[in-house]
Amino acid sequence: MLAVRPFPGVPRVMSDSLDFDGLRRLMVEAIEVHARTAGPETGRPELSRVVLDVMAAVPRHEFVPTEMRTFAYFDTPLPIGFGKTISQPYIVALMTDLLRVRPGDRVLDVGTGLGYQAAVLARIASRVYSVEIIEELARSATRRLAEQGCGNVEVKAGDGSAGWAEHAPFDRILVAAAPELIPTALLSQLAPCGRMVIPAGLDGAQTLMLVTRNVDGALATEDILSVRFSALTVSD
Repeated sequence: MLAVRPFPGVPRVMSDSLDFDGLRRLMVEAIEVHARTAGPETGRPELSRVVLDVMAAVPRHEFVPTEMRTFAYFDTPLPIGFGKTISQPYIVALMTDLLRVRPGDRVLDVGTGLGYQAAVLARIASRVYSVEIIEELARSATRRLAEQGCGNVEVKAGDGSAGWAEHAPFDRILVAAAPELIPTALLSQLAPCGRMVIPAGLDGAQTLMLVTRNVDGALATEDILSVRFSALTVSD
């Protein structure tokens, strides 16, 4: 389901000459087409207008390395260093849509990267707590989010599989890296009536899953889509 990277054969263009607003609108159109195409598998051929409007507003080019800015609005993952990637825009939109974030929600974001997903969530949620295991990425994400005025996001360097117990429980949890099994710490930090979106499984056999907890605390899972994410790194 992931798009093929466009780099080979694509002419290099100075990023400061690009119409990022126009490119972002084209990216959202591509997301809508991708959603319709994947609809038979995901059961979600149309994404929330709120989510699409947020995708149209958040400047993805500010959350990628400078040399990747030319490609910021392709519907593809991009390398951000340390063997990590920023997720494909369609996947960011789909995961955000599946969460059904509400304005008063407190959200845990696992796998900050350079902060793009956190910035998307921050446009809807009341508060976002984001955990990134690589300190250099966490520092860069903190700076980028501050530059974009995301004052309702707090980032820390740490083991995302442990969640962030100090601020739990969370109304919504989004995980942007794949464990083999869903960490019990994350399940325990999901509030009643909460929703978690997480990829899980062995490399080459990962599934994007929606986990819900009802008012009585019972958990249910739904398989959404075959995906490929970086493995969720755990501290020694």
